Amino acid sequence: MSSFLSSTAFLFFVLYLGFCHVSHGASQQGTYIVHMAQSQMPSTYNLHSNWYDSSLRSISDSAELLYTYNNAIHGFSTRLTPEEADSLMTQPGVLSVLPEHRYELHTTRTPLFLGLDVHNADLFPETGASSDVVVGVLDTGVWPERKSFSDEGFGPIPSTWKGGCEIGTNFTASLCNRKLIGARFFARGYEATMGPVDESQESRSPRDDDGHGTHTSSTAAGSVVEGASLLGFANGTARGMASRARVAVYKVCWKGGCFSSDILAAIDKAIDDNVNVLSMSLGGGMSDYYRDSVAIGAFAAMEKGILVSCSAGNAGPTSFSLSNVAPWITTVGAGTLDRDFPALAILGNGKNYTGVSLFKGEALPDKLLPFIYAGNASKASNGNLCMTGSLISEKVKGKIVMCDRGINARVQKGDVVKAAGGLGMILANTAANGEELVADAHLLPATTVGEKAGDIIRHYALTDPNPTASILIQGTVVNVQPSPVVAAFSSRGPNSITPNILKPDLIAPGVNILAGWTGAEGPTGLASDSRRVEFNIISGTSMSCPHVSGLAALLKSVHPEWSPAAIRSALMTTAYNNYKDGKPILDIATGKPSTPFDHGAGHVSPATATNPGLIYDLTTEDYLGFLCALNYTSSQIRSVARRNYTCDPSKTHSVADLNYPSFALNVDGAGAYKYTRTVTSVGGAGTYSVKISSETTAVKISVEPAVLNFKEANEKKSYTVTFTVDSSKASGSNSFGSIVWSDGKHVVGSPVAISWT
Repeated sequence: MSSFLSSTAFLFFVLYLGFCHVSHGASQQGTYIVHMAQSQMPSTYNLHSNWYDSSLRSISDSAELLYTYNNAIHGFSTRLTPEEADSLMTQPGVLSVLPEHRYELHTTRTPLFLGLDVHNADLFPETGASSDVVVGVLDTGVWPERKSFSDEGFGPIPSTWKGGCEIGTNFTASLCNRKLIGARFFARGYEATMGPVDESQESRSPRDDDGHGTHTSSTAAGSVVEGASLLGFANGTARGMASRARVAVYKVCWKGGCFSSDILAAIDKAIDDNVNVLSMSLGGGMSDYYRDSVAIGAFAAMEKGILVSCSAGNAGPTSFSLSNVAPWITTVGAGTLDRDFPALAILGNGKNYTGVSLFKGEALPDKLLPFIYAGNASKASNGNLCMTGSLISEKVKGKIVMCDRGINARVQKGDVVKAAGGLGMILANTAANGEELVADAHLLPATTVGEKAGDIIRHYALTDPNPTASILIQGTVVNVQPSPVVAAFSSRGPNSITPNILKPDLIAPGVNILAGWTGAEGPTGLASDSRRVEFNIISGTSMSCPHVSGLAALLKSVHPEWSPAAIRSALMTTAYNNYKDGKPILDIATGKPSTPFDHGAGHVSPATATNPGLIYDLTTEDYLGFLCALNYTSSQIRSVARRNYTCDPSKTHSVADLNYPSFALNVDGAGAYKYTRTVTSVGGAGTYSVKISSETTAVKISVEPAVLNFKEANEKKSYTVTFTVDSSKASGSNSFGSIVWSDGKHVVGSPVAISWT
């Protein structure tokens, strides 16, 4: 599913991540994104926009340009019938005509958990360069009045900033300041498909009526706010990862989704505005890079030195469920924090089971109450799910009701119980969620329990002649162990587009995250929720992505000369995948050790990322070689890279040679598979030795040379990894390992994933 925001207003968040093609009849119009070969513009035109308009007029008298693009792609978007789109494809200079896609959103204590407390202030100085970095966030907008966007203590806006603050519904330019230095909105693509924005429901402006965008932007770079909490839960000081960085928001997501023509326009403008980092907690399913608007826009941003961080998706724990897998994108999965919000389910048989809850309100009577399973209190075949109107009031009034997870939002189930007269709810995970506990600010006393406890509690409710129960909310606890664990919802590899590129890249906190919230919705997002909060606690890879975006901004401030690939490399090679006791990070979906298909290089460790020792750098030319290795046509490469580029026929292009900080091997037979890498010393002189580990004897891993001797900073050294496959394994089998370089001071780790196809 695509977000854990519990709300009917957020219903589109919980759709399965996927590109939703807008369906078209034989003559029905749809939005198309048209990629043009800029170099082929006839000399009779002075402006590209005039050429685009003329090309469009040649096939349609009525079609109009929605957007023209100058940075993210060269081209425009427009409304056409399929027949007109086919006709446009035959016009000179037209590279491709692609239908609009709809993307969905993937929806405190974190700095301390990541080692970003005051003791590490020397690693990330809070003056000078740290205030010159701009984090751009593509999302649902911003609630600018939140303290997370206070500009107290900030100096003048950086002279390099070219952005602006757009006005619209409930939003004036004066709402921007020296912290929130940019705010724009993009609705033409949305409105072309869905009709005008309903301004009685959402603001046609950068204002965030949803909450998601305020949460992600304040997570990435929110100012320090003392005394932050959600209804008293998670009380403490909230700060974004890069609390001294500037924020620019680009509203591209509306109640009906996030449309690729708007996303491209926002990336186009963000490049012009001069952001340093782009954070996008949204995605779609799997599509080749030349058809993927986020991948195409991210390529253009990368060329300008902008790191693009994207959420991996919330379709886990299913394999091959990742979004945003282009190698020039940093792909972020989700893990837990060491903080929890326990709430006991107390049964009449003397047994207690720990769940989680963020309920704040009048406690239940200090006695056991009648207890009923929702499946026995409904005439509906799916009555156990507590869908709207499904419960029989006479059977639930004055009782604790047990509901099963599935279909509708978790908090909505509690609202249904409350509306029917129930006093409390025990919500049970099913096999789809296992033991993963996501906390919610319920509207009645409620606790969510894992699948195992749920099965026991359900059996008690169904078999005891007089079942009783109660719920005890226990507040906030910290130092929960083990932590982190990989979230069950976090999307998993392998990478279905390019199996030899390991994704996700890494994981970061994404479960029960406290950050800023809109003033237009309650913490549940339900229409019946009249509460208004400054901060909210929600979960998803939407939350882990901005953690990495903010950390990238911190690294950019310390190392302004580093490329996006260098910053990602530093975050990946210093990530950890073992606890302090040496045991591997667990996957909550299985209860077993997680693998690189779950956690990538591991959990982000920012304090060590500032001095990684070695980095794996990449240039635009390297990525063009990668596209050649994929056997892309010249036209397909132009769609991604916006230039004429011919792959050198005398050169052997291999995905295995892309200088990536991880290794993914797809075995299709016995033999030797060679991967080459080049590392750059950023830690000065040193001698690095390699250590290889592997789970399987079916593949022998060797590295040549096994020692790299650097005499000075910025020196480059190459090495070759040979995977020798001696024996076959069953198709679908996976095995994992690592290749680690160390000079005794720095540890530079790379995960290895081997798959038999």
